[in-house]
Amino acid sequence: MGTTKLQGNSFDVIVVGGGHAGAEAAAAAAHLGVSTLLITQNLDTIGQMSCNPAMGGVAKGQIVREIDALGGLSALVTDASTLQYRMLNRSKGPAMWSPRAQCDRMLFAANWRRQLEHVSGLSLWQDEVVDLTLNGSQVSGVVTRLGLVFTARAVVLTAGTFLNGRIYIGEQSWPAGRIGEAPAVGLSDRLRGLGFEVQKLKTGTPVRIDGRTINFAALTVQPGDDNPMPFSFLNPAPPASTPQKPCFIANTNLHTHDVLRTGFDRSPMFTGRIQGRGPRYCPSIEDKIERFADKDHHQLFVEPEGWHSESYYLNGFSSSLPLEVQLEALHTIEGFEQAAIFKPGYAIEYDYFPPTQLGYTLETRAVEGLYFAGQVNGTTGYEEAACQGLVAGINAALKIQDRDPFVLSRTDAYIGVLIDDLVTKGVDEPYRMFTSRAEHRILLRQDNADRRLTPLGHAIGLASDERMRRVERKSQLIDNLKTLLAQTPVLPSQANAMLERLSTPPIQQRVRLESLLLRPEVALADLETVSPELADSLAAIPSEIRAEVAEGAEIEMKYSRYIEKEQEVAARLLKFEDILLPPSIDYHALHALSYEAREKLSRMKPHTLGQASRISGVSPADVAVLMVMLK
Repeated sequence: MGTTKLQGNSFDVIVVGGGHAGAEAAAAAAHLGVSTLLITQNLDTIGQMSCNPAMGGVAKGQIVREIDALGGLSALVTDASTLQYRMLNRSKGPAMWSPRAQCDRMLFAANWRRQLEHVSGLSLWQDEVVDLTLNGSQVSGVVTRLGLVFTARAVVLTAGTFLNGRIYIGEQSWPAGRIGEAPAVGLSDRLRGLGFEVQKLKTGTPVRIDGRTINFAALTVQPGDDNPMPFSFLNPAPPASTPQKPCFIANTNLHTHDVLRTGFDRSPMFTGRIQGRGPRYCPSIEDKIERFADKDHHQLFVEPEGWHSESYYLNGFSSSLPLEVQLEALHTIEGFEQAAIFKPGYAIEYDYFPPTQLGYTLETRAVEGLYFAGQVNGTTGYEEAACQGLVAGINAALKIQDRDPFVLSRTDAYIGVLIDDLVTKGVDEPYRMFTSRAEHRILLRQDNADRRLTPLGHAIGLASDERMRRVERKSQLIDNLKTLLAQTPVLPSQANAMLERLSTPPIQQRVRLESLLLRPEVALADLETVSPELADSLAAIPSEIRAEVAEGAEIEMKYSRYIEKEQEVAARLLKFEDILLPPSIDYHALHALSYEAREKLSRMKPHTLGQASRISGVSPADVAVLMVMLK
């Protein structure tokens, strides 16, 4: 195929793919001052919500707030597109609280497009990248389906499920990146030829239902929070009167399961036509009834897709069964007896690159200047993709500017946990973030993401001066409030009626407010009713951040002992991160190491002892051998 050179086709960074990873990568690189080009097959589907129309959720909400704290755009786009806010896990401790927003699917994509079109130094081009150009082992640009050659010093690949993507519905299948969209063909083979390992994974999505045919009276209403909290730290909390669109809860039944089983002999999952593994924690409905055969029902969430759309997403009903089986099973669910659908559910199988082939900056080990982010690394979920795109875009720009790389540790952020898991452990199924994956989740809460990460984002030039000033002001107000709680006394005559109402023992003498706040039954709002000093102090805080400041101070005081203990543990572990492993080590020559450790360490070349300790197959005994060797 001949290629065409166009004037003005040279850029510092090229981002391939316009999904959540690509959008964040392109915006980050351009904001850091390097010329950036985003190439995607369809400019109208930038930031498309291919699956559920929501951002956040358990652990995912923490990631979105971390992206925002660093200066990324996902939270701002989410807030501008939200139908409903909910804080999940409020019944548990604050380390588990996770924000989630139901979004208007079309508005979300439009807001992403609008954001990117206003980023200085970012160009957009609708086309398909079919090849890479190299200068030795260094990437030098891309070739497109139109035969155009764009040169670049770094390329970020964020192709999502499009690389050799193939859709399955029962016995039917065809090449596609999403339903109705063509796959990306050629890049996988090119990268395999460069020495990359390429494997396959699978994901899926449920039917989209015409809301005019749903009997909502038969469903359980799931409203949004009374006092919703936005995702972005830059946005004030919306008034309680702000409209929110409800979600609903439904349930399958034994009849539903029996109908679904009639299609198992034509299921691409069960007949072996799909080789890639699907996400264990977001299985298809047929996978659920097979794995949990003792369950007589499974809960489903009925989620609106827009303010002005009748389309509803049936969360929990993902399927690749024949269309007639999907419909018959849907009609057995209470509330959906007469349901009509807009789109079928389907599975999609696609190529990905095992992420142990990456460094912590998400740059590939085999090709300098080439970065992978998103589902091409074996992850699932918009949030996981977006944070990888942000890190890859940041590091591509920093590399071009000859600046130090940007790497987050497991003690810094959920983003650091995710990338460390990918690079050191790899994946054998689509990776999804959970709070349980973070050892230091009491430190990595959603409420303090700005105080943890905005200084880091500001230091590299991504988080703005205004954002940094806001964080400094918030931190000072929290510290002031904590000081007041630690110093302000309260008398039995002031507090005991309140304590009796809360069924907690009365006090016999004057105590500090802090000591009462440490009681599980007592909240900061309760103390405000008995302490004029506290009430006045809270009233003096600007209304737009009062709730944030009060929540931050209350969490840090109530959980101070746990936080201090976790900080001590993290500090001990960080010592391992400071012990560098020389890249020249010949691990095969260290016969005191296990055979598996020698193989894994030789292939992955960890930079520090801490990274080596987290590689699957490297035991504590192997780590001890390395410590002796280093001494």
